[in-house]
Amino acid sequence: MNAVLVIAGREIREGIRNRWILATTLVLALLALSLAFLGSAPVGAVKASALTVTVVSLSSLTIFLVPLIALILSYDGLVGEAENGTLLLLLAYPVSRWQIVLGKFLGHTAILTFATIIGYGSAGVAVAQGQGWDMEGGRAFAAMIGSSILLGAVFAALGTLVSAAARERSIAAGIGVALWLFFVIVFDMTLLGVLVVDKTGVLGVDAVAYLLMLNPADVYRLFNLTGFGAVGGLTGMASLSRDLDIAPAILLAVMVLWIALPLALAGVIFRRRPL
Repeated sequence: MNAVLVIAGREIREGIRNRWILATTLVLALLALSLAFLGSAPVGAVKASALTVTVVSLSSLTIFLVPLIALILSYDGLVGEAENGTLLLLLAYPVSRWQIVLGKFLGHTAILTFATIIGYGSAGVAVAQGQGWDMEGGRAFAAMIGSSILLGAVFAALGTLVSAAARERSIAAGIGVALWLFFVIVFDMTLLGVLVVDKTGVLGVDAVAYLLMLNPADVYRLFNLTGFGAVGGLTGMASLSRDLDIAPAILLAVMVLWIALPLALAGVIFRRRPL
């Protein structure tokens, strides 16, 4: 375990040296603050708390931005070491390949965690100081930050898998972009098209629920936009929450599974990778 932490620490130090932590934190903070103040402007009209409106705005931002940042951080973690010739040097130390995979993942996730907590936390503090704090909105906001970290970890695990399988950094970058487009845009558009065509209702509510579980971005969306009554009512997804009837704990478990499976597969592929 010490070797894993050493490798994770190395990734964090590289993130500091390459300004990744600073840049990621600033991007999330600036966008979160902008959305928080602009999005909470109509609070009086909709009779919702400022924090609840902020959760809705930041959840939409997270689905597009956090997966992209996670893939950028992780796509060349392993293949980049191989191309630079430092992988052989790293393996010369008493460290196994699965420890390298896990250490890289933990380092990238730590960078995302710091950036998300500081970036989104600053927006939450600013909104709470300016327009007040309510308990339900605070719980939804804290859950949104935690699930955003989980979503980032999912795509960091997917990026690690891509990096373990790809032979060149450019190929890994292309696959990473394709994954982002598929999970963030293409999947939902395809599912929506299928539901529009399915006028006879062959796909029932249960089938739709299972299909949504195949996309971590949709799992994240369901957790944040249907898991809390005030947020669900504001987004019009309260009825969807009742129809699907998926407990928040199950959604979180699915996201953890989305982390564990790509990491395990990355470990298997990397272990068999020729040097």
